[in-house]
Amino acid sequence: MKHSNISVFIPHIGCPNMCSFCNQRVISGKQKAPTAQEVKEICRIAFNEISEKSNTEIAFFGGSFTAIPKDYMLELLEAVQEFLSDEGFKGIRISTRPDCINDEILSVLKEYNVTAIELGAQSLSDKVLEANERGHNAEDVVSASELIREYGFELGLQMMIGLYKSTIEDEYATFEKILQIKPDTLRIYPVVILKNTRLAELYSSGEFIPFAFDDVVEMCAEFLDKAEKNSIKVIKCGLHASEFVENDMTGGFYHPAFRELCEGRIYRREIEKIISESDSYLKISVPTKMLSRAIGQKKCNTEYFREKGTELKIISDNAQSEYIKILERR
Repeated sequence: MKHSNISVFIPHIGCPNMCSFCNQRVISGKQKAPTAQEVKEICRIAFNEISEKSNTEIAFFGGSFTAIPKDYMLELLEAVQEFLSDEGFKGIRISTRPDCINDEILSVLKEYNVTAIELGAQSLSDKVLEANERGHNAEDVVSASELIREYGFELGLQMMIGLYKSTIEDEYATFEKILQIKPDTLRIYPVVILKNTRLAELYSSGEFIPFAFDDVVEMCAEFLDKAEKNSIKVIKCGLHASEFVENDMTGGFYHPAFRELCEGRIYRREIEKIISESDSYLKISVPTKMLSRAIGQKKCNTEYFREKGTELKIISDNAQSEYIKILERR
């Protein structure tokens, strides 16, 4: 059964500092924090519309949920309790900062039926965290993750690719540490440079030079592939498509179908393993559900191999279990 969220956005309140990349009001598209009554109404509408509730969570995203004023946090948690039951929604998902997690907070979250906690790790390089004004270090991510697990919550981590002062080596090192932590879920966000942020200033002055877009696609494709092979569910790869982001970005790695680009790149790698320089024509079949990935976003994979001198024909087979089956080559 497919998981779904009822997303409630809490704009930038409670965070102890403003990170270099952050403009949460642009990302969420919201200008004010919702009242408990507004949250209750959102849940009531969803409750009447969603038939499969057992795999649906009420998700407080946008800011650092455990850093907002405690009275307000409890109001929001209390407002949604009536929608959580054996016949209701599965529980509550929140996102927060690694340095806003402790025993007291986790006890409260447990009491109010929170089921999953996502940490904005962003990087596990202290150099990168400091340069981007995160206000915490890599050890905070590790210790918060361990504590969340001790309390029995589902653990999610969020990784941001291509921050100021980060190198390709830093990104791979961060990902390897994430594999060691082994969260249940992972979000991979290539950095998007938004107006009115410190990152935008650094980019405008030329001090911040982002990675090449294709390098980021290649890197994220590898991370996506490795995470799933290590039983870590990647629930987001790329910032969600949004008119607010498109209007307010000045650079970075935004693409409305970024995950599709990465999934296509994974298939391209696999095809490259079986293709030879002497192949002028290669016909393969893939499982039906993988056809669009194999062809690539806007047929980019077939175009890629055509430019390299191989006509690639890809067909689907609904009964096929192999990732790729060679049907004909010449």
